[in-house]
Amino acid sequence: MPILYSFRRCPYAMRARLGLAASGVAVELREVVLRDKPTAFLSASPSATVPCLVAGSQVIDESFDIMTWALAQSDPEGWLEMPEAGHSWITEADGPFKHALDRTKYATRYPGEDPEDHRAVAHAFLARLDEQIDTWIFDRPTLADYAILPFVRQFAFIDKARFDAEDWPALQGWLERFLTSDRFSGIMTKYPQWVDGDPVTLFP
Repeated sequence: MPILYSFRRCPYAMRARLGLAASGVAVELREVVLRDKPTAFLSASPSATVPCLVAGSQVIDESFDIMTWALAQSDPEGWLEMPEAGHSWITEADGPFKHALDRTKYATRYPGEDPEDHRAVAHAFLARLDEQIDTWIFDRPTLADYAILPFVRQFAFIDKARFDAEDWPALQGWLERFLTSDRFSGIMTKYPQWVDGDPVTLFP
């Protein structure tokens, strides 16, 4: 059975779990505590970051690649059947938006950079995303929605009141539906730290 090294609150790990949950592909979930990484995880992950999927001799330690790997096995909701523009949205979310998000949320790590300048970059992306969304980014849920939602969630909770005060009704509704969905609650179950020898925990 494939093994997924995960960390509950990491948006990249959330993204991987979303892809696996949608696919229905079962994995052994191992919850990693980042300050106390297990030897098996360090041996498996070239980058020593979560998420990391070990499937036989194959090791995948990029969250988007884990999503597409899972959906290539089974895609009952048709997430992979999205317009080509979906890949552009994901690339921008993973690049300029995430760059700005980090420098807004973790401003003390980036001395000499103005977090408000980075917030403005993030806001520009979110404003365009708001214009794109009706109920979903396209006419139904696709990979783009679930690849991007964990990072919009992370940005929103930097200052939720400020996020909610913005004029982004479609974006805010899209995020709220995600946060109150069974799918979100299903990937956010709390698991104890994995230790070698623990019983197998199946996900989803």
